[in-house]
Amino acid sequence: MEAPRIMITAGEPAGIGPDVILNALHSNFEACITVVGDINVLQQRVTALNLDTRILPIEINAAPVQHAPGTVHVLHTPCPRSVTPGVLDPDNAAHIIQMLNTAAAGVADGRYDAIVTAPIQKSLLNDAGVHFTGHTEFFRDYFGCDEVVMMLATEGLRVALATTHLPLRHVSDAISEDSLTRQFSIIDNALRQFYGIEKPRIAMLGLNPHAGEDGHLGREEIEVLIPAQKTALANGLDVSLPIPADTAFVSPEVKTADIVLAMFHDQGLPVLKTQGFGSSVNITLGLPIIRTSVDHGTALDRAGQGNASCQSMIAAITEAISCARHIQLGR
Repeated sequence: MEAPRIMITAGEPAGIGPDVILNALHSNFEACITVVGDINVLQQRVTALNLDTRILPIEINAAPVQHAPGTVHVLHTPCPRSVTPGVLDPDNAAHIIQMLNTAAAGVADGRYDAIVTAPIQKSLLNDAGVHFTGHTEFFRDYFGCDEVVMMLATEGLRVALATTHLPLRHVSDAISEDSLTRQFSIIDNALRQFYGIEKPRIAMLGLNPHAGEDGHLGREEIEVLIPAQKTALANGLDVSLPIPADTAFVSPEVKTADIVLAMFHDQGLPVLKTQGFGSSVNITLGLPIIRTSVDHGTALDRAGQGNASCQSMIAAITEAISCARHIQLGR
């Protein structure tokens, strides 16, 4: 079996992305790994963190190189402006988009098998005039996907989201029978493809308190969620009826499920992050590629300080390798 080829984007150059990548790549991975970022920023961070790390350039069309702990192969993507750890600079916004485009192109043309993304500062991009709601939406649009699903995973728990980065007042309008039906299919396919689960069990949370209380606390369960669940069952998928979210994570339905579908960002993720923050992984389902990411932000106050944990980056790389191997086995 060939070693998976992984491309890591270095994220916001003033954040902890370079720190966690450099530290994580002192671990052993059975993969070929290339980092897309500014080679000078990475070298400066090696010095600041007093790491015993070799930074080696790699050309864009060169074959990916087998990873060796402590050695980092970098596809140089220069920042327009010099970088100070912890200090955002809108003039470097285009650099971040260029890294993402380079990584997307690398997997689209088959040179790489998966993308791992370090965190970016969405506010910086928007302040610089670049409309950006998140990595998930960026890769959805790049690959022309009608629908993708954000999933976070940690030991013993996977949580997918029916809606992602939306104000709470817009959530109900964004959920439809059709959108849920598509999401059930995406989740089912991804769990089969990436994890080798033959018959995925999907536990769906209700939108309203007490899953609507038979319509007394909202009718979305009756009019949208339950019809979508019936359609999923008719299509051969294993999807639960809406489960009240306040007790879902201690319920038998969730404990025996392969994944939980939460209706909005802050319904499911607080539970997952309480259980595994710092070691959980963000995975985008529904793309024609594998994309994983860390579960944290840029942590500007920790950049270059040597106190940023790399465990989530290690988990994201490990997850990307595992998903790539499952795809190899399924071919």
